[in-house]
Amino acid sequence: MAYKNEVLVCGGTGCISSSSLKILDKMENLLAEKGMKDDVKLIKTGCFGLCAAGPIVIVYPEGAFYSQVQLEDVEKIVDEHIVGGKVVKELLYKEALTEDGEMKPFEEVPFYKKQERVALRNCGAIGAESIEDYLARDGYKALEKVLKEMSQEEVIDVVKRSGLRGRGGGGFPTGLKWEFTYKAQDDQKYVACNADEGDPGAFMDRSILEGDPHALVEAMAIAGYAVGANMGYVYVRAEYPTAVERLQIAIDTAREKGILGKDIFGTGFEFDMEIRLGAGAFVCGEETALINSIEGRRGMPRPRPPFPAVKGIWNKPTLLNNVETYANIPRIILNGPEWFAAMGTEKSKGTKVFALGGKVNNVGLVEIPMGTTLREIIFEVGGGIPNGKKFKAVQTGGPSGGCLTEEYLDTQIDYDTLTALGSMMGSGGMVVMDEDNCMVDIAKFFLDFTVEESCGKCPPCRIGTKRMLEILDRITEGHGELEDLNRLEKLANSIKSAALCGLGQTAPNPVLSTLNHFRAEYEAHVVDKKCPSGVCQELLQFSILEDKCKGCTLCVKACPVNAISGERKALHSIDTNACVKCGACIEKCPFKAIIKK
Repeated sequence: MAYKNEVLVCGGTGCISSSSLKILDKMENLLAEKGMKDDVKLIKTGCFGLCAAGPIVIVYPEGAFYSQVQLEDVEKIVDEHIVGGKVVKELLYKEALTEDGEMKPFEEVPFYKKQERVALRNCGAIGAESIEDYLARDGYKALEKVLKEMSQEEVIDVVKRSGLRGRGGGGFPTGLKWEFTYKAQDDQKYVACNADEGDPGAFMDRSILEGDPHALVEAMAIAGYAVGANMGYVYVRAEYPTAVERLQIAIDTAREKGILGKDIFGTGFEFDMEIRLGAGAFVCGEETALINSIEGRRGMPRPRPPFPAVKGIWNKPTLLNNVETYANIPRIILNGPEWFAAMGTEKSKGTKVFALGGKVNNVGLVEIPMGTTLREIIFEVGGGIPNGKKFKAVQTGGPSGGCLTEEYLDTQIDYDTLTALGSMMGSGGMVVMDEDNCMVDIAKFFLDFTVEESCGKCPPCRIGTKRMLEILDRITEGHGELEDLNRLEKLANSIKSAALCGLGQTAPNPVLSTLNHFRAEYEAHVVDKKCPSGVCQELLQFSILEDKCKGCTLCVKACPVNAISGERKALHSIDTNACVKCGACIEKCPFKAIIKK
């Protein structure tokens, strides 16, 4: 059926939280009232990536990119654009307009221009709950091809030649992992997916599950055929209800169409899938802890070897990859390994999805070829630092990663270069920091997260990270000493070499990298008892500038502990002993007469 318009409304979690589903409902009702329901195809899609511009609505055939759409804007879009045929320019995303005020396709917006969407190919392009939409974009053709035209060895060879490496953090060659599982001898094998995305600020896997769940279903079935498994488990964070719901719909509809179950495509191949909800622990992102949790046991890691490819779920050979890794597989099968290997660097092929957040204008998901520089991602795709602030550092790899400074902005991103610089790719978190961030506080934030999430099985992680956090607390409270910096380094290196699993071994990275690049900032906290960025409250002092105070008394009224005194139209003063350093006075002062230092 031909439609006058296709309207895609973002149904990702970020936009849902900003009422995008209410926008969809209102648009549907308005179109019904105007008798146009059959003329317009409304599509609830996944994340478009540009979360900073949400809620997003795109109207075709023009490709009009409407951003930060409000409920009151819907009637205007329907009346003027869909009914009247005239794009509502004042509601368009600002960078979707040329200097002459003409509209350009959203693919030409700087945020998208440098991206190469492979894993995110269908996110924001198809109905998130529609198998028909997935089939219309070559869905399940890769599975049909491997079942009808390729041997198990040929499938594994294609994955190996593509150069695909695990996107979950370790970067292990995917084809080798598949080969190890294929060669393991047993009467039963399993395929598993790690969708327990625990890094703060990371939402790559969630967005794929919400926007393109059939890609995971297809890829896991292909993997099952390649390694000789007939059952798959997807371990998903319970905190991802929309992702869980849409993945279950995808599994159910694939099963109804005979794409899962027995005799798939009449080839005799059998494969099915189930979802397992995560236990809410960061450590369950570690593969052996995840396997324990799938089996119904406490999510704690175990020593390796044996690796899951030999003894995994219920001690059977198990192939375990994360969502993004699997999402690349159908395109590699259809387009060929050479196509994928042509992107990226010599040792890191293809693309990588990053969750770009923190002090950057274009917060969102970006998928760029490996080898793209940090500068390109932050300043071109990400739109630079807000409010004219100066770039200070970028944290890659989440709590397991490290901070990189301005001197590394032109570094090409791949697994090996990031590791060599003391950081890591991780699952793809990328948090940008500006001049207002305190690097000691940043290190403390990530270490506090690790301490909270430690499973407690091994003493280096359970005790060592706690001692490190206590030292950082002392430093940020003004009780630190120079020897504490040496203690931090000694503890960090001991934990890295002795912790049981990869999460414990990488937990000290944020502390080590900030000590390496920002040691002077640590020393200022210890020696001068000051926080140069004005973040660590115990080290702050608030004062009133004599030449700027007008005696308006707004700060007096705002102070919750009556630490400010002064008559109207007279100079005010702050009792530093009573001040709790909450900052309420600074927010209220219209003359910028109060400073913290």
